Amino acid sequence: MSRTTVLVVDDIASTREDIKRLLYFEGDISIVGEASNGEEAIRMAEDLKPDVVLMDINLPGIDGIAASELIANQTPDTAIVIISIQGEPEYLRKAMAAGARDYLVKPFSCNDLAETIRRVNNIYRMRPARTGMQPAGENQPDRVNPAGKIMVIFSSKGGTGKTTLSCNLAVCLAQTGKNVSLVDLSLQGGDVAVMLNLAPKATIAELVQEEDLLEYSLVNTYLAPHMSGLKVLPAPLRPEKAEVVKAGHIEEILTQLKSNYDFVVVDTYPLFNDLNLSALEMADEVLLTFTRDLPSVKHAKIDLDIMENLNLSQKVKLILNRSTQDYGIKISDLEKSLNASPSVILPNDEKTVLSSINKGHPFVLTHTNSRIAQNIKDFAAKMELPVTSNALEAVGAKKSLIGRIFSL
Repeated sequence: MSRTTVLVVDDIASTREDIKRLLYFEGDISIVGEASNGEEAIRMAEDLKPDVVLMDINLPGIDGIAASELIANQTPDTAIVIISIQGEPEYLRKAMAAGARDYLVKPFSCNDLAETIRRVNNIYRMRPARTGMQPAGENQPDRVNPAGKIMVIFSSKGGTGKTTLSCNLAVCLAQTGKNVSLVDLSLQGGDVAVMLNLAPKATIAELVQEEDLLEYSLVNTYLAPHMSGLKVLPAPLRPEKAEVVKAGHIEEILTQLKSNYDFVVVDTYPLFNDLNLSALEMADEVLLTFTRDLPSVKHAKIDLDIMENLNLSQKVKLILNRSTQDYGIKISDLEKSLNASPSVILPNDEKTVLSSINKGHPFVLTHTNSRIAQNIKDFAAKMELPVTSNALEAVGAKKSLIGRIFSL
């Protein structure tokens, strides 16, 4: 069995001993060296070329952040995990910017330590496959008219069922034989992986730290496969890691996926921010979800007004979720208030939806005869790929949409 080699860097000898004890019974992990300061860590990393460096932040001389940056540049095949008693987001941002791939706050358990080491090492072991093997036809830099359609599920109000719709719609499309990818852009706490019962080894936070983000072969290695045939790009495992994902990353990732998938479904956080606005501008369709209560209708109306002012309204389709005849605003009143009719009305089926969520199996697979599943299937069956689409148009306008909102 191949062992993951680890270099432990901490200026306190007892801490290094504690780490060695925590990893003593992990048969697939081997500590190959110890360093007590930044200079020693840099030298040993270059000599030993370990798979993983456990790096304390507070070191004498060259601190852990600076040492991490040098090791990342000199030994690019070594993954760095920062360990520190300081759990503030500012330290995490600095560590990630310096090239660290994960962050552990002391004290941590044996399981936390071992699983983190395995996770970052697994990510790095994928690197030779990325650089040495290019799947035929997957990297098409000269393709001006990609065949794919980007569909962004959005609402500025939480609780409208965006993630449930995203997962079930994406799975439904994949079941038709189309190539489908699903991006969890709810970076502060996305639940796509949970709803699909996935245990991803890598997420969008790790992907955006790669240098060759424009290579589809690299992006593809970060997509987690689902039993339906769907490929998923998960949200960060911890909310602090969302800080490393920028709007430019979203443009690059969606451009690659659009060029290689028939459908790209994007789940979003309920907020007009730079990341979501980049996705909305690149979208071929925006599925605006809302429910029949007054606050949700208010948000939907505001969202529609903003979309119109940003010249995005032609992309919008309304999705009325959790609709019931027993309560809520009348459909006719909704249409009058929003000046538009819902493209899809999904019934209120709490039993089916909650059972699906708790088991991690989309109801379009487990409750195929339910009315809500049938409605989504009917909607998916009507979806068509764009006849023509110019990839340059998707990323050509560089003026910040968030700025345009505040200038309205």
